[in-house]
Amino acid sequence: MDIATLIIAAIVGIVIGFAIAKFLEKGKASKTLSEAKNKAEAILKDAKTEGENIKKDKIFQAKEKFLELKAEHEKVIVSKDKKINEAEKRTRDKESQVSSELAKNKKLNQQLDSKLKELNHKEEFFEKKQTELDKLHRNQVQQLEVISGLSADEAKGQLLESLKETAKTDAMAYIQTTLEEAKLTAQQEAKKIVINTIQRIGTEEAVENCVSVFNLESDDVKGRIIGREGRNIRALESATGVEIIVDDTPEAIILSCFDSVRREVARLSLHKLVTDGRIHPARIEEIVKKTEKQIEQEIVEVGKRAVIDLGIHGLHPELVRAVGRMKYRSSYGQNLLQHSREVAKLCGVMAAELGLNPKLAKRAGLLHDIGKVPNTEAEVETPHAILGMQWAEKYGEKSDVCNAIGAHHDEIEMKTLIAPIVQVCDAISGARPGARRQVLDSYIQRLKDLEDIAFGFGGVQKAYAIQAGRELRVIVESEKVNDEKAAQLSFEISQKIQTDMTYPGQVKVTVIRETRSVNVAK
Repeated sequence: MDIATLIIAAIVGIVIGFAIAKFLEKGKASKTLSEAKNKAEAILKDAKTEGENIKKDKIFQAKEKFLELKAEHEKVIVSKDKKINEAEKRTRDKESQVSSELAKNKKLNQQLDSKLKELNHKEEFFEKKQTELDKLHRNQVQQLEVISGLSADEAKGQLLESLKETAKTDAMAYIQTTLEEAKLTAQQEAKKIVINTIQRIGTEEAVENCVSVFNLESDDVKGRIIGREGRNIRALESATGVEIIVDDTPEAIILSCFDSVRREVARLSLHKLVTDGRIHPARIEEIVKKTEKQIEQEIVEVGKRAVIDLGIHGLHPELVRAVGRMKYRSSYGQNLLQHSREVAKLCGVMAAELGLNPKLAKRAGLLHDIGKVPNTEAEVETPHAILGMQWAEKYGEKSDVCNAIGAHHDEIEMKTLIAPIVQVCDAISGARPGARRQVLDSYIQRLKDLEDIAFGFGGVQKAYAIQAGRELRVIVESEKVNDEKAAQLSFEISQKIQTDMTYPGQVKVTVIRETRSVNVAK
């Protein structure tokens, strides 16, 4: 019974506790709900208040924006009104100006009309006066004809003849004075240009021989170069075409050949063979072939450097190669490339002084002697100026350059102003002291022989060998030699020189025949 009572009491306690808990929970929930409701009402109230404030702000901003737009619009309207007023003012000013101009033009037209009427009246008056003057002039002419016994045409003819004689005399005197002044001025200007050109071009004196000396470290190498029974030296001479002289000269071998290219090939080949130490015929032929190719490349490079240094562009590769080959040629001991470069610079300076094209003159000066480096034996027989001109024409050079090349030794007629410049500069370069080398005694003897040949013909009064023996000028007696005989004499002298003398280049024979009439006024 006690256990049951306890269980019942426990159950009753649990029920009562559950009821109490439910009651407490219900009270708490109602309180929480009440609080939530109060908070919601407060939030709604705050939101409503904030919405009213935002609405008021937006309305205020809209009013401000409206006022700003209204102010801007009023400004635009005021500006447009101002511009319209200014345009109206300018229009009124233009109208007033046009009205004023129209009034002036009307007044001027009236004045012009009055002037025209006045001019017409004066013209009629002058025509009447002219008619009267013509009538008086005819009467005076008739009276003069009666008095002088000559007609008007005859008197006019006599007057014209007198005036012609006077004018002719005055013109001849003026022409003579002008010619003398022109000659004096031309000589002075020419001397000035030549002197300035020579002073501005300073080049080194380059003289070459027909032999080269190959230096050796010791005389023991000579035996190796000669080889067994001379086979090495024979192979070298056969491959290069150069005569190799091995004598008692200590530590030196002489290479002799008129062709500088072949001589240079032999010198370089010897240097390579001696450096390498293997000297036998097969090796010699191999080295010579390689050296020839090297020299060909060097020739092209030398030509390119010369062309670039002188500022010449667009030159054909074959002409560049010919320029490079001139390094291994000489004329009277003067290196041909140095001579051509010097002539090119002289031509450029002189052409610039005369107001001509200096680049074209340089081109002609550089190429003027390319005919001295022919490619074949057949070309050797052609004069070098003509051969050079043919090459220039073949490789597309301008006609001015071609004519200057062909005419610098007077083989053809000079047709451009560059041609005499090239001729003069060639003479300056070749004639300066130290440029070319000749034995003085043989040189003087050759000039004397030239003059003696001319004196061997009848009618020769004087003979002068000039231009370093390149020209023989013969003065004949006009009474003994006529014009036809003078031409024949020039031909005979040139044939005599060609047959009896040995000389480099060409000799120009000029026969001069002049008639002088001299009277003395006392």
